Amino acid sequence: WDGSRSGNPVRFHSVPAFAAATDLSIDVPGHGKVVVDIGYGGAFYAFLSAEQLGLDVCSSKTRDLVSAASAVTEAVKEQFKLHHPESEDLAFLYGTILTDGKDTFSEEPTTNICVFADEQVDRSPTGSGVTARIALQYHKGLIQLNQSRTFRSSTTGSLFTGKAVKATKSGDYKAVIVEVSGEAFYTGTATFTVEEEDSLKHGFCFK
Repeated sequence: WDGSRSGNPVRFHSVPAFAAATDLSIDVPGHGKVVVDIGYGGAFYAFLSAEQLGLDVCSSKTRDLVSAASAVTEAVKEQFKLHHPESEDLAFLYGTILTDGKDTFSEEPTTNICVFADEQVDRSPTGSGVTARIALQYHKGLIQLNQSRTFRSSTTGSLFTGKAVKATKSGDYKAVIVEVSGEAFYTGTATFTVEEEDSLKHGFCFK
């Protein structure tokens, strides 16, 4: 930030990311059996192509994609127990990411939509989601270290790039550190002031 413009792209390195399960068969009410991968990239996500649900991630209505992804999330929660090697507080499925199925390395962007929490839709390809998806692709041998891929949001068209930069471990899982990059912009500033007369300026606690 130079006072008037932000420097793009911005990048971060992820926590150790890993494949929690691959080619997992899940029975989704209203859709039948589907095959999902589950990856961790700071949060756990289920991944599958929208085509398995009779949808197209690029052209289907967002409402239809959200409903289908939410059904997958609930089904996975009921049928698969997650485990995180460092903290069981993290062992919950944050959402489902529907893709165009293009997981093999390519110079062309691959498109996805992330449906998380209470049927919220990310405006971006999702940092933790891209991280988890790269970890899955690396685990399957579909990409190598330092091969950059571009990910597109089906909702806004925004782009992230990502690459696995280092092999590591997370507990017993083989993991990778992923670098994710994209555009980020400042949208506002805030100033906080403490007045001497404020009797609660140092905070308070309940007994």
